[in-house]
Amino acid sequence: MRILKYIFLLILLSLVALSIFIATQKGEYYIVRSKIINASKSSVYNYINDYKNWEDFGAWAQEDPEMKFEYGQITSGVGATYSWDGEDGNGTMTTLFVKESDSISQKMNYNDSPSNVYWKLKDTIGGTKVTWSTKGHMSFMFKIYSALKGGPDAIVGKMYEKSLDNLDKALDFEINTFDLKENGVVKRPVIYYLAQTFNSEIAKVHKNAKIVTPKINDFCVENGISVNGKPFIIYHSYDLVSNIAKVSICVPIDTEIFISPGSDILSGKLEGMEAVKTTLTGDYIHAKKAYDKALAYVRKNELKVDPTISHIELFTTNREDVKNPSKWVTEIYIPLFQSYVAPAVPNVRQTIPAHEATEIDEEVTEAKPVTKVKTVPKPATEKTQSQPTTTATKKAETKKIETKKVEVKKTEPSKAAEPTANDEDFEF
Repeated sequence: MRILKYIFLLILLSLVALSIFIATQKGEYYIVRSKIINASKSSVYNYINDYKNWEDFGAWAQEDPEMKFEYGQITSGVGATYSWDGEDGNGTMTTLFVKESDSISQKMNYNDSPSNVYWKLKDTIGGTKVTWSTKGHMSFMFKIYSALKGGPDAIVGKMYEKSLDNLDKALDFEINTFDLKENGVVKRPVIYYLAQTFNSEIAKVHKNAKIVTPKINDFCVENGISVNGKPFIIYHSYDLVSNIAKVSICVPIDTEIFISPGSDILSGKLEGMEAVKTTLTGDYIHAKKAYDKALAYVRKNELKVDPTISHIELFTTNREDVKNPSKWVTEIYIPLFQSYVAPAVPNVRQTIPAHEATEIDEEVTEAKPVTKVKTVPKPATEKTQSQPTTTATKKAETKKIETKKVEVKKTEPSKAAEPTANDEDFEF
């Protein structure tokens, strides 16, 4: 019995000593890991900046398949949040600062232990050097946990190493796997839309689209406007020399509406027309290749493009539908100049009634034999009554044909060529 008391006392003293040791340990820690990723800085930045991609490369998700993730309303950029709950605890992450294709600063709280997380990107041979670091303070429970696991560097450091390896594999496949399809000339119907129009650096257009599109969608909800289709971008100009484009970030709607002056969201109408189409399956960074493919088709077939619009990007399957960039589908359209041709004038010689005949001064030439009728001069006031019916009718026919030609030229082009929504070849 006495021996059991000694053993219990020894265990108790050991626990007290361990607790004192752990409590007096330095609570601050700094962990850093780096890896060269086979992708451009912009690709790496866009991927890690969106929390929805963290499940694909985070080692913690692989080690705990039952881990549950929740995302905030914003998942990329400043203010983005996400949280997780797993067998080893729970945590939250918030983005505090971003610098395009350069760095990201985040705030993490894991099991009540706050820390600051930093990402730094740098161009290097073989791709992008990604440096991932964490600086924080351990709670008492985290000190015990890290002591049992070999310290914070062993816990977090190894997790970072595995995650960076996964990031390299994910980006190599997801970013660099894409397909281009040449669809040729297609028809496109009239589309009504709401949009914001501005000038932007070409490299930042898609980033701006991620900000503007939710804003327009919220505007539609607030004002009871029905959205009708996927968002798209109209490139009014596309200057590769200055790297500046004038764009309209658009959300299609059911019917045409008018918005009061002063609003930064405007309404518009995209006329129906023919366009050269290519389809990109893959990350948006390959959109320029899809545009070049469509432009090559235009030049090869000597087509004349619409001078008012450079091209249109329609996001058929986007990041809201699927998180894997390799599965995104973007359709590129280069609108063609619409040349309107008047329809051929029908032969109406056999359909014009004789009573519509009017006299003309020029001679009528006919393949059929014409019955000659002796003409007797009459006063000018009785001229039309004294002319032979056969000759007057033939002359009248020529006059009527000339009149119809004039009427065709006055026909409005839009009515002669505007496509209807029932055409089977329509796109969008």
